[in-house]
Parts: sequence; C-alpha cells; structure tokens
Amino acid sequence: MSDPLNLNRLPDDLPRPEDDGACDHLPGMTIPPISLPSTAGRDVRLADSDAPRTVVYAYPMTGVPGQPLPDGWDMIPGARGCTPEACSFRDHSRELAELGAGLFGLSTQTTAYQQEMVQRLHLPFEVLSDHELRLTKALGLPVLEVAGMVLMKRLTLVLRAGRIERVFYPVFPPDRHAEEVVAWLGSHPL
Repeated sequence: MSDPLNLNRLPDDLPRPEDDGACDHLPGMTIPPISLPSTAGRDVRLADSDAPRTVVYAYPMTGVPGQPLPDGWDMIPGARGCTPEACSFRDHSRELAELGAGLFGLSTQTTAYQQEMVQRLHLPFEVLSDHELRLTKALGLPVLEVAGMVLMKRLTLVLRAGRIERVFYPVFPPDRHAEEVVAWLGSHPL
C-alpha cells in the first residue's frame, strides 16, 4: 500500500502504463468552447487561450498528506505520481513560459480539493477542474474508475490556435515528464 506520508517520492516498483490507443484520436482536434473552474477563482476556456501554445497536463488525483490513497493505488499503471509531476511542472514553469507556452493542470477533482494542493505545493499556475466531466467527454479523454471516482488517465495536451497539436500518452515516469515537454517544445519552435 502507498505511503500517504511521502507523496513526493515514487515507489521503485511502479508499473509502467502501456499505450492502449485511447488518445490516438486527439491530435488535430479542435478544443471545444467549454469553461472550467480554476484554482484562481475564474472560469477558463482553453479554446480561447491567448498564449502561442498551451500545455495542459491531466492527472488522476493528488493525495493529501496524512490521508491514505485508494487501496491498490500503486498497482494501477500510471496512477501514482501526481504530486511529483505537479512539482516538476512547477519547477519548469519558467522554461515553458520562455518557450511561449501557457500552463494548466487538469483533473476531475473539485476546485476546493485542487486549491489545497496548489497552495501546499506553491504552484505558480492554475489547475482546472473537470469535475462534471464535460471536457473529458467532449474530447473522449481516457479515464479510470477507482473507489467510486472517475479519474483522468495521465496525459498532456499541447494546444495551438485552438487545436490539439501534440499528445503525450502514456506518461511515465511522471516526475520527469515536464522535462520531456520542455524538450519537445524546444525542438518544435513556433
């Protein structure tokens, strides 16, 4: 079982997620005009982003220190690692901005739940809630069901001019994924 006191460290024996083709349809899709609540207290429509590119990293759920993760969480390929991934995007947020990319996190957790995480981890970017699964269903994003919750599978979208330019899926290891996104953006200048 996961150690709820050490959400920042990934267990050595995490199972690697496999590409099940669940995101093959996404490249080139238009982002629908759906507003999502953000941890900054506003509604965000990703389709209206004014950044040259927008990086949206989607994750299943962040844990809360002192509270246990769902039973078997570490054995679900791609589930564990949301906190290290968020910290990695935090640490690389300046590089992403220098490459012309806006940045958002995205999960199906409520905004109130996400706000605790944003404050605790000192994230300099907004996290969006798709608690009602509107964007998830509109784009056909892959999900998993755990302990009665519908959660997004870990993936990252790079948006450009209202369309999905690049999809990273599956994402592994999550704690080094932000570096992968920075490298891709650097090798694909606007």
